[in-house]
Amino acid sequence: MHLASQLTSLRNQSRDLPLAERGELCCRVAKQLEKAGEYEAAREALDEFWPERHGPPKLEGLDRGKAAQVLLRVGTLAGWLGSAHQAEGSQETAKNLITQSVRIFEELGQAEGVAEAHSDLALCYWREGSFDEARINLKSALANLTSGNVELRAVILIRAGMVEIAAHRLSEALRILNEALPLLEQSSDHALKGTFHNLFAVLFRRLAKAENRDDYVDQALIEYAAASFHFEQAGHTRFQGCVDINLGFLFFTLGRFAESHEHLDRARDLFLAIGDSVHLAQVNDTRARAMLSEGRLNEAERFARSAVKTLEKGDEQALFAEALTTYGVVLARTGRQPSARVQLQHAIEVAQTAGDLEGAGRGQLSVIEELGDQTSAKELVSTYRSAIDLLKTSQDPSTGKRLISCAEKLFNELGRFEGEDQESLEHTWEGFSFKQHVRDGERAVIERALKDAGGSVTRAARLLGFRHHQSLISLINSRHKELLTTRSAVRKRRRHIFSEPRKTKKKRGTTSPRQTASQISILHVEDNESVARLVADTLANQGMHVDSCMNGSTALKILKGDAQYDLIIVNNDLTGLKGVELVVRTKSMAHRRHTPVIMLTGDNCEKEAWRAGVDAFLHKPEALDEVSSTITRLLEEQKERKD
Repeated sequence: MHLASQLTSLRNQSRDLPLAERGELCCRVAKQLEKAGEYEAAREALDEFWPERHGPPKLEGLDRGKAAQVLLRVGTLAGWLGSAHQAEGSQETAKNLITQSVRIFEELGQAEGVAEAHSDLALCYWREGSFDEARINLKSALANLTSGNVELRAVILIRAGMVEIAAHRLSEALRILNEALPLLEQSSDHALKGTFHNLFAVLFRRLAKAENRDDYVDQALIEYAAASFHFEQAGHTRFQGCVDINLGFLFFTLGRFAESHEHLDRARDLFLAIGDSVHLAQVNDTRARAMLSEGRLNEAERFARSAVKTLEKGDEQALFAEALTTYGVVLARTGRQPSARVQLQHAIEVAQTAGDLEGAGRGQLSVIEELGDQTSAKELVSTYRSAIDLLKTSQDPSTGKRLISCAEKLFNELGRFEGEDQESLEHTWEGFSFKQHVRDGERAVIERALKDAGGSVTRAARLLGFRHHQSLISLINSRHKELLTTRSAVRKRRRHIFSEPRKTKKKRGTTSPRQTASQISILHVEDNESVARLVADTLANQGMHVDSCMNGSTALKILKGDAQYDLIIVNNDLTGLKGVELVVRTKSMAHRRHTPVIMLTGDNCEKEAWRAGVDAFLHKPEALDEVSSTITRLLEEQKERKD
């Protein structure tokens, strides 16, 4: 329905209604307009209960339940309007109003109202860059959502994904969005689906650059197309503009600058028309980055300065820190190092104050990358150590690459001090060792990655952004031998990828109530040796025995035999015999009929796999981390059926 007619209809419907019913109707219409990005129209719909934008809502005559609804709607809308117009203090105002609604909903025992209010409160903290506070509120929202409100649960999970993407915790974002996916399939809300696909696209875009994956770029473009379609269906032109910003960013990272500027022009025109300052600043910041990549430094400086000038007025502190970092990099590359240092330091302080530790850490790395040759050795080491501390929980693969690159830069800078009077340095810095400090920082990053990877060098190498785990092994063996004990034990690999397993006699007697990991034997049919090794390493660290086979026909011969396997993992794209066909043939064997089968593949064959009889379907590479938990679940379910 057209906005004007929608508002006219609201006035006609509410004219003869009692006050409480008018309040409920106005809140419902305002929420619909808000979801479509029409914030001014939503405010107009609430005009009777919120006559002055910068004033409090009018709650006289409303019962406490309706008052809570109005407070929630006005607070949420105040946050959106404040963001769009970069009104200082708007998020604090929004948080106060929404918090009042939370208290009333709690007093009335309306758990769903509490959940919705905490979800909207999380948005305010997300805009400010206070990601920990946003997480706390989203956790409270989920805890209070006891009803079967599938759509609200999907909203909360999508917002949780937004927070983790903003914080560069990509693995966590992927897990959350995958959890939300089944809920989205039950929803008919185009705006919600558009937001979901847009987030997935951003996630694939970041992973594509970090892991050098062209297929992720293609996937990101598909997701952006889906997001644009759903936003168009929802009439959400504001968020269509956000998709154009994201496409502009993606295309400039691919070196396709003409397409990048085309999308940014489209977004600029839209946000100028609706007076959305914050998104216009994002357009300018993205434009500055594109021009920086093109070498158009003077133009980049102009756009970066404009973005900073706009964002410094509002509450979007994470975006402000990001724009300051861009501006600092531009200034450094135009030869204005002192000014660049001021802007980058300001970016670090803003991000830290807001609680965006990842943003602060990236600012520290920018100081090393752009101003390393203008910085003392002691300050460089201090900056690098600070970056490590701030980025220690990062799940962004590109962060590991930047940390290693900065470590190498520090080693290169060491050459500047080799000819200096060492006695003077030692006297001034009391035995300070530049090289040792840099190595200590590098060791801390590698040690953290090994710990998060459970001791697996292969997984740690992936976390750090290495293309091959051998590079990390070489680094440990040459510079960090003390970390050798942190690695998991190196398993002796067979000469061939697959050899016949030894036949063992089955022991008679009762089995233990719970099957231990050391008793679990897995057959993994996978023609990609890297994937096979990664899965084998991961499961071996948990005490499972894995036999790997690269050929579907060979696997079929093995499965026809009497080798004992508790579970089978199958790729679809195999030589000799496709995975789906292998599953069909396996499930037709009497002695394999009840053996759980996981399809772990990059192919789009989920429907065919389920029809073939798989017990679980995982899409690689994003679901590789779910293999272990899926095995545990399937074996426990199998045991329960037997019991």
